[in-house]
Amino acid sequence: MVPIVQSKKIKLLQMLTNFHIGGTERQVANLALGIDPSHFDLHLACLRHSGELLAELETLRVPRSEFRIGPLYSPKTLWQGIRLAHYVRRNLIQIVHSFGFYPNVFTVPVARLAGASIVVASIRDTGDLLTPMQRRLLKMVCRLADCVLVNAEAIRENLLEQGYDPSHIVVIRNGITLAKSPGKEPSAVLRRELGIPLSARVVAVFSRLNRMKGVQYFLDAAMVLAGRFPDVHFLVVGDGGSKTELEEHACRLGLGQRIVFTGFRSDVPDLLSEAAISVLPSLSEGTSNTLLESMAAGIPVIATRVGGNPEVVEDGVSGLLVPPRDSAALAAATGRLLEDPELAFRLGQAGMRRVSEMFSIDGSVHQTERLYQRLVEAKGHVCESC
Repeated sequence: MVPIVQSKKIKLLQMLTNFHIGGTERQVANLALGIDPSHFDLHLACLRHSGELLAELETLRVPRSEFRIGPLYSPKTLWQGIRLAHYVRRNLIQIVHSFGFYPNVFTVPVARLAGASIVVASIRDTGDLLTPMQRRLLKMVCRLADCVLVNAEAIRENLLEQGYDPSHIVVIRNGITLAKSPGKEPSAVLRRELGIPLSARVVAVFSRLNRMKGVQYFLDAAMVLAGRFPDVHFLVVGDGGSKTELEEHACRLGLGQRIVFTGFRSDVPDLLSEAAISVLPSLSEGTSNTLLESMAAGIPVIATRVGGNPEVVEDGVSGLLVPPRDSAALAAATGRLLEDPELAFRLGQAGMRRVSEMFSIDGSVHQTERLYQRLVEAKGHVCESC
């Protein structure tokens, strides 16, 4: 086992799937950029060395290694496990922290066998996309970890229902960089690029496009709203496997020029500035970065009452919550804010204050650093002090 030497920097390896923009990837990047280099010697690793976030991480000058696995039980994955074990031993890595299903299943057993003093697994959603077999495998793997880090109480409760050890589960909420308030005037250049009139009000969704994000219910709500509010246009920002299907659904609904699918965009803060309302229609959620980013920008939000969303949004105070899979409720809540700009403004301001107080990146980084330190100090004891 690699010894813990508290008088020196703690050698830390963080493993994730890739560096494409997503909730988990963004949080790992924020943590890597914010962690104290005087206390931690950081190493990054991934299963695929690709993604837009790599450009941000170039400033760090920390080692980044790729372990390109195949199917979990394949010879290729076994060989990558051997490589990872050698890496941990050669670099005297003391803490190994993995994020997500495949990084957890691959990394946690290897790190334990390689002699890492502390192993941390992160689960950042309620596992709705996992098969029963995958859930059982993840639970077995997490028993080998010193702690399981989650980003919402809802995920903790979900794991407890599955029989996870409550003393090994730690909750640290996502944190984001607090944004400036959105500009008061729409951008003529950006509106022209998007094909949205300068005078239009924009209701936007910022999301990966897969079946668990519930965007189809947003489209159904948009059809209702389009008839009631001729000046409102709709924006879907993001990419994913469901994009073509959703575009076809919007076409069948007759939304036509009233809706724009932007695909992947790197200028989300600029697009947020164009939004009158931000909608998160997810069917399952941990803690949504886009929800936090919308609130931090002062945009009134409407989110489904699933996962960690109620921990972020106080219904009627810092946003509105609606049931999942309920396009009528979503249309009603959106119409309410469109008809009452004063209410929308109050919710937006309250949301901005809530994120500032509870979801700053500095707070998230400091809590994670303290978790690492507590694990170091408690090594050899049950992780009740986490």
